[in-house]
Amino acid sequence: MGCALMKAVSEAQKTQIEIFITDADNEKAKQAASSFNADVLASNAQAAEKGDVIFLAVKPQVMRQVLAEISPVLKNRMQSGDPPVIISMAAGWPIKKIQEEAGFNIPAARIMPNMPALIGKGMIALSASKEIPAGKISELIELLKGAGLVDYIEEKYMDAVTGLSGSGPAFVFLFIEALCDGAVRAGLPRDKALAYACQTVLGAAAMVQETGKHPGVLKDMVASPGGTTIAGIAACEEGSLRGTVIKAVEAAWKRSIELG
Repeated sequence: MGCALMKAVSEAQKTQIEIFITDADNEKAKQAASSFNADVLASNAQAAEKGDVIFLAVKPQVMRQVLAEISPVLKNRMQSGDPPVIISMAAGWPIKKIQEEAGFNIPAARIMPNMPALIGKGMIALSASKEIPAGKISELIELLKGAGLVDYIEEKYMDAVTGLSGSGPAFVFLFIEALCDGAVRAGLPRDKALAYACQTVLGAAAMVQETGKHPGVLKDMVASPGGTTIAGIAACEEGSLRGTVIKAVEAAWKRSIELG
């Protein structure tokens, strides 16, 4: 995800910016760097010395270790009047915890991107600490928008966002696969079924966005009396489709809280 965001940043910026990468796997870092003209650094501490905006694209389980590596450098920069901005994408880690692990109130932000950021179609939630001024937040939004839609939110909503847009693409993939399997069962060739299912989901989402109508209203517009659609909707209700999706988002939300 970190590489996806940096690639989007490099392609979206009109002016040249320097991007540096560190990774536990140096070969992996070199491969990623070559895809968007970045430089590979030898250590996380070196990255903390150079970066004005430092993205921590690491799992929640290793956040403490990474912060321990870079905190001395960050503290020196704070004391010299040159503080960078730390941006974490680790699920469940609140800004307060990041600052506590760092040992001081470093300017810090959280983002929750999702998988479609890989193709510039992501949904990215952003929240920031009080140490980051409004002008800098606007710069961060501008920096990230090449990866998709960026929305500034209060941090208290971040775990819910994680359950919805962070995990949501996987739920949609399951739904697309199920649509496709249903069509194959009805006799449609697999390649045709997948193409139709993808465009159907894409078009339906666009209808909600572009018309501004409630999904329930649009659903009723498709479901004519005694028709095929209402028969399918009845089957969805019998299988508790909506309840299952609600539970999926809720489970992901609760897991995000646990990771913190």
